Amino acid sequence: MWACRRACGVTWGLKPRVVHWLYVTIISPAIIFASLVWWPGCQMVCAKRKLSKVQRLACLGITGAVCTTPTNAVEALICLPPLELVVQSEMRSAAHRLWSLGLGPTCIPIEDTVVF
Repeated sequence: MWACRRACGVTWGLKPRVVHWLYVTIISPAIIFASLVWWPGCQMVCAKRKLSKVQRLACLGITGAVCTTPTNAVEALICLPPLELVVQSEMRSAAHRLWSLGLGPTCIPIEDTVVF
């Protein structure tokens, strides 16, 4: 992680548009991949913090903001929803696709409830 931060540094390294492209096309999809399987673990506070750290690092590399800038503000500047919500959304859409094909579980988690 430290090496990635050095590569995305303000004074040298990758340009902000390249950092944005890398995050949106490679890093984010890699994290979201198979979210249907690992989404229950994503509900833990420590997992939410780890996802937030990854997104924060990318946001700071994209904007060049100082490290004291709030994460929510930087995400709003570049129109990135919180990674936790993206994972949850992808999990729901994958669950609905599987359920519509008759391959999914008998229940689909929606919000904090379960629909049978």
